[in-house]
Amino acid sequence: MSLGSNQLTGSILPEIGNLTNLTELYLFNNQLTGSIPSEIWNLTNLTKLMLSDNQLTGEIPQSICDLDINWINNFFISNNQLCPPYPSCIEDYVGEQDLSNCEGIIELWGEYFSIEYTTELDLSNSGLTGEIPPEIGDLTNLTELMLSGNQLTGTIPPEIGNLTNLTSLYLDDNQLTGEIPESICDLNINWDSSSFSIINNQLCPPYPSCIEDYVGYQDVCSCGFNDDVVYLWGNCYYIENTTELDLSGSGLTGPIPPEIGNLTNLTKLLLFDNDLVGEIPEEIGQLINLDYLHLRENQLSGAIPAEIGNLINLTKLYLNKNQLIGSIPSEIGNLTNLTRLYLDTNQLTGSIPSEIGYLTNLTVMSFYDNELSGSIPPEIGNLTNLIRLDLSDNQLSSVIPDEICNQGDSTPYLTGNQLCPPYPSCVEDYVGEQDTSDCP
Repeated sequence: MSLGSNQLTGSILPEIGNLTNLTELYLFNNQLTGSIPSEIWNLTNLTKLMLSDNQLTGEIPQSICDLDINWINNFFISNNQLCPPYPSCIEDYVGEQDLSNCEGIIELWGEYFSIEYTTELDLSNSGLTGEIPPEIGDLTNLTELMLSGNQLTGTIPPEIGNLTNLTSLYLDDNQLTGEIPESICDLNINWDSSSFSIINNQLCPPYPSCIEDYVGYQDVCSCGFNDDVVYLWGNCYYIENTTELDLSGSGLTGPIPPEIGNLTNLTKLLLFDNDLVGEIPEEIGQLINLDYLHLRENQLSGAIPAEIGNLINLTKLYLNKNQLIGSIPSEIGNLTNLTRLYLDTNQLTGSIPSEIGYLTNLTVMSFYDNELSGSIPPEIGNLTNLIRLDLSDNQLSSVIPDEICNQGDSTPYLTGNQLCPPYPSCVEDYVGEQDTSDCP
């Protein structure tokens, strides 16, 4: 029966179910209204059914799945007003429906969602603009809400706290402003896992206690906290909340601003792989909570500031691959929690300070490719946890202290110096090339 594109009106009569020998039914592109009569499912011989582009309403009965139709190729029902839930056999093939008159449906950003049946909402990178509608709180069966990478503005509505079944929430990389509602703490989310991200917005402190450690970077320039904000490289950082600053590989230029010393709650400062120049500011010594300082692969010059010895909580220090000059400050011996120390590939001069022997937790000590001179201090034997010691390509001289054999199972790299024999037995086969012209 082919009655498509005939300007038919009214409803589909239930008597159509008497045409039990029908194999193909074409009613598309008319003005048919009302619900699809259940009798249509008596047409068990149907192999094609075309009902698209009408004004059909109501729900589609589950009995449609009794028909022997190839739903992918021979079934079209889009562009009607049919309401969810849809039978499982066709839920992927109903196409676009006008749900504006359906019960239990809300509209978000021009799309309609079933309150009862929407459990996951992923609109990431969809070009969304405007605010997050408070109606989103009606989708109480949501377990995942993903709105990352859009242009959403305004505040996070407190109604988001109604989504108590949420286990994943992603609002990062938008332009959200204002304070985060306390109701967010009502959600059933493991905040310190990969199931939550809100970074790269403009959200203002104070932050709810449940997430204050996990909000990440926020542009707080417009929050009105001028005395509590540090401006660095064109961005604003809230002093109290900024605990990690990772701008590695960000194309940074110019010197490290001394104001960085105001971020006293920092535990990680990662500025490696940029084009930073100038000296390391002495104010960096104010960051006494730092655990990890990484300035590798810049163009930093000048001496290593003695104030770096104030960073007694450091476990990793990377200053390598810069243009640093001068001697290694003796204050480096204060960093007794260090496990990794990289000063290689600079232009450091002078001797290795004996205070290095205080760094008994070191596993890696890399000083190669500098201009260090003098003898290797015997205190190096205190570093019994070393698994890598690299002093190669310097100007170290005199004999190698026997204490060097106290380090771990690794073999030190010593080639390219002026170290004199006799060599300790643990290294005599590995000293490599040495300039011994000035040896006695």
